[in-house]
Amino acid sequence: MPHTTRLTRSLKQICLLALLALFVSACGASQYLGKGDKRFEMEQYDKAIEYYKQALSNSKDPGEVNYKIAESYRLSNRLAEAEPFYKAALDAGYRKEQAYYYYGMSLKANGKYEEALNQLQDYASIGTNSRLKGLAAREVENFGQLSEIMRGKYPYEVQNLQALNTDGSEFAPYILNNELIFSSTREPGKAYMGNGEGFIDIYATTLTDSMAEQGGAVRKFENVNVEGIHDALATFANEGRTMVFARGNEGSKKGRQNVDLFVTYFRSNAWTEPKLLTINDARAWDSSPAFSPDGKTLYFSSDRKGGLGGNDIYKVTLDENNRFGSPENLGPDINTPGNESFVHVAPDGTLYIASDGLPGLGNLDLFRVENGKPVNMGTPVNSPGDDFSIYFQSNTRGFFSSNREGGKGGDDLYSLVKSQRKQVNFYVDGTVYLRRDKAKQQTVMPNQLVILQNEKGQKIKETTTDAEGKFSFALDTASTYSLISEKPGFFTARTRITTVGKIPSQDELLEDVNDIRLKTTLVLNEIVKEKPIVLENIFYDFDKADIRPDAALELDKLVEILQDNPNISIELSSHTDVRGSDIYNLDLSQRRAESAVEYIISKGISRNRITAKGYGETRLVVKNAKTDAEHQRNRRTEFKVVRIQE
Repeated sequence: MPHTTRLTRSLKQICLLALLALFVSACGASQYLGKGDKRFEMEQYDKAIEYYKQALSNSKDPGEVNYKIAESYRLSNRLAEAEPFYKAALDAGYRKEQAYYYYGMSLKANGKYEEALNQLQDYASIGTNSRLKGLAAREVENFGQLSEIMRGKYPYEVQNLQALNTDGSEFAPYILNNELIFSSTREPGKAYMGNGEGFIDIYATTLTDSMAEQGGAVRKFENVNVEGIHDALATFANEGRTMVFARGNEGSKKGRQNVDLFVTYFRSNAWTEPKLLTINDARAWDSSPAFSPDGKTLYFSSDRKGGLGGNDIYKVTLDENNRFGSPENLGPDINTPGNESFVHVAPDGTLYIASDGLPGLGNLDLFRVENGKPVNMGTPVNSPGDDFSIYFQSNTRGFFSSNREGGKGGDDLYSLVKSQRKQVNFYVDGTVYLRRDKAKQQTVMPNQLVILQNEKGQKIKETTTDAEGKFSFALDTASTYSLISEKPGFFTARTRITTVGKIPSQDELLEDVNDIRLKTTLVLNEIVKEKPIVLENIFYDFDKADIRPDAALELDKLVEILQDNPNISIELSSHTDVRGSDIYNLDLSQRRAESAVEYIISKGISRNRITAKGYGETRLVVKNAKTDAEHQRNRRTEFKVVRIQE
């Protein structure tokens, strides 16, 4: 009995300890979650992530905690890192609507385009938030331009400035008096709680031809950087004596500080005390300033009320006394419901912007404005990451920033040089026609699906014909494709197109970027049961039924027809001319038909879909044939559809 009592007490103690451990664990999770929420409200996202991850292991609601981690990454401009946490939140049954949208966007930020498209298509069809549904629908539409963007519109060579970049972030390049001015979080010290990096300051270094391999001495820009506040994105006018830059103001003590534009002047060999520009909106985020080359126009980005989306690009002109006028929104041709910022006006007057609302590869992409419309600069300038703050020192050389995979820190500086090699872009332009049996002419097919496959038979992309039955695809160089279109009751239309060996020599190319457009047609022929269709060029050696190599090539086309139309069964028939006895010709034609059928079956076609029939000389096309050509027309191989599986 005493032994039983001690055992009972021990079991009770174990249970109490287990319950206590669970209680402490739950309290710990709740405590970390509360701390994370507090930091999140203060927009100190990096610290919030730290607490949320500590709460995750023992949380009763891992879906919610994972969602908060994902949101912390997104709001601190680290959308790619948010992807696994959005997925974990949704997998755990978390059903906050915007998680579906931002999960799709995080997939895109990681270059997982097909998954992103599927996710955003699903959300666009079932979501209830009108703003996010609209953004998702726009993204789905933008995906239609993805393949062409990835081909690379502009022939640039890019190189990471390894010797200059650090583990922090470097961005916003500008050339002034043979110095590269840039912004960076490289300074060790107090971390910015928004993303865990240091505060941003403006720096300068001597510009050299070997900056990628040899970094020169870097100094802080004089009299503009303030400790514990972001100072960044310098732009200059008036021969370098006027500088406008962005600074976190002294407004809110809680959370991330707002950003305003400041101006300073170089006088008496020193920069004056920076002053707030009158064009700022006290309730808005005003940033990424950029002067035009003549210094008469200042562009900047703002999320002020009255814009078209997140951040819009505005411009303001300076009068003769260098006073700033009223800001003007660049309008819907440039701005979108997304974010546009990081303007640059190149020496030739061309406007460049960064946007995540225009068709792109993910996050911010760089765009060149042509005829008033932004055009994506393609690869290798753009990537699934953030690509922004481009600056051209000439028409062929410049710099930009990116946080793409393979970089050294957060954002890195890259050089870009326009390649001297002329570029070729291939396209195929086609028309789909419909041909009914006994119709006098074929007709064009509008709204008809066309699929582009690679040489392995894998679908690359698809499109729908326009009102005139026309379609177009961008193609790669030195590649072979199949174009396919299907319609019930008609043979699948298929044609091959290749760019192999079709690149002209550099001397023959007239432009820096040259478009070569290949032409083709697809014809959908009506399937008519029992109608014979002649297989051209099926020849046999005299008195033999063996399949010759040239006949095999033609029979492969029939194999392809059977593969493309799995619902049909056929009879393959062989015919002879009148030379030879009836019995002999009948036997020879049967052997030839069977030989052809066995060849087709060897290519993977089911035996129950095809039968062999030899007709000898019983079905002549040319009666009373006299010439070799007429006899050859009688010596033919045909097939006809005998069954259509509904």
